[in-house]
Amino acid sequence: MKEKADCARIKFLEAGIPGIGLKANLKGEFGMETGTYNRVMIASDGSELGRKAVHNGIEIARLSGAKVYAVYVVSSGGRSAIPRDAGWEKAMKEHLRTEGENATNFIEEKGKAAGVEVKSVILEGNPGDELVKFADKNDIDLVVMGTQGKSGVQRFLLGSVAENVVRHSKNAVLVVRGEKAEES
Repeated sequence: MKEKADCARIKFLEAGIPGIGLKANLKGEFGMETGTYNRVMIASDGSELGRKAVHNGIEIARLSGAKVYAVYVVSSGGRSAIPRDAGWEKAMKEHLRTEGENATNFIEEKGKAAGVEVKSVILEGNPGDELVKFADKNDIDLVVMGTQGKSGVQRFLLGSVAENVVRHSKNAVLVVRGEKAEES
């Protein structure tokens, strides 16, 4: 088993994935006997930054031989203050579900091209909370996601899904950063 962990560490380092070499060689942490990842959850919102996180997550899964869970959360919050009728609510949910299907299909395509098994899941609720619950319930070894790098008022008003996941998850989390937004 030590050879497998050392081999995974070398592959991560050769792939140029920052910070992964050390994590890949840890014994026993996060319930991993071999020190490699078995279940990787890639959380995506379908954005360009989300796609950047997908590439990192798929490569980590490929090098580890891990199964990937492609997860998208249809946010149930933030729409209550907008005047609407029942038809609007249904149309909005359908639109967000379609976005989720597009995001998870992208992950499936990248996984297939890399020879990685991918299972897509679309959840509904508070994105940060749902991602943490899913990771815990499914014994995820590594959560991979992007962050917009918001700061100042923008971050205060919008919050950060990635920060919520990092703070509350019992699992390892790889956050792929985008460009830092200017102070608001």
